[in-house]
Amino acid sequence: MKLNLERPLVFFDLETTGLNPKTDRIIEICVIKLHPDGRKEVKTRRINPTIPISAESSEITGITDEDVKDCPTFKQFAKGIHDFILDCDISGYNVLRFDIPLLLEEFKRVGVDYSMKDVQVVDVQRIYHKMEPRTLEAALKFYCNEELSGAHAAENDVEATIKVLEGQLEKYSDLGTTVTDIAKFCKDDRWVDIAGRLHWKGGEVAIGFGRKQGSLLKHMIREDRSYIDWILRGEFPEDTKEIIRNAINGQYPVKEEN
Repeated sequence: MKLNLERPLVFFDLETTGLNPKTDRIIEICVIKLHPDGRKEVKTRRINPTIPISAESSEITGITDEDVKDCPTFKQFAKGIHDFILDCDISGYNVLRFDIPLLLEEFKRVGVDYSMKDVQVVDVQRIYHKMEPRTLEAALKFYCNEELSGAHAAENDVEATIKVLEGQLEKYSDLGTTVTDIAKFCKDDRWVDIAGRLHWKGGEVAIGFGRKQGSLLKHMIREDRSYIDWILRGEFPEDTKEIIRNAINGQYPVKEEN
């Protein structure tokens, strides 16, 4: 692989009870850690989510409530997962919008403190969608000329994601080879938070969705506090809420200059 690693890069994928990063839970996780010296470590676990798995999720993943009823809970795995990914950068497919926010919620739920502050994120889906908008299966076919068997099994999806990134590095020389370069390509400069619920607007933080889209956060805090409180009570990612809580206390994020 043309990837130039300065520290470990972990690829991960979650299979979950549903599609809401705020309220759904993990039923299977795979994390593959690539070390700068070329070593690869793999951890794959089935997890009892302690809530029912939706019929749609069971149909997609093939995992049922019966399959995980005797598995350990996320609380039992959380410290080990935290330690495994600590001081690593992160990669995966659609991790910015789904997997990372959901994992952060799971960590918060069981009292494990994990910060994304110094973590670079390489979202393989964002590279693909900027270059060749398609699904993971189509990405594997496009870049590697391979068929994805066993899609939506976490380890299969993670292995496919690694192959797709390898193919992207071969095809697009302007991506660079460091995680910093690739993460910069993946990042949407409009986004303030991980999931893009808050956007930059002239160097200030604005609401990035819904009927209040484009409204400056500082104005909303002063003039429409009920809407801000609705976000804080609602099913929004924790890092979005943290930015808003800090803003209420007068601490606004500062846009980095490129």
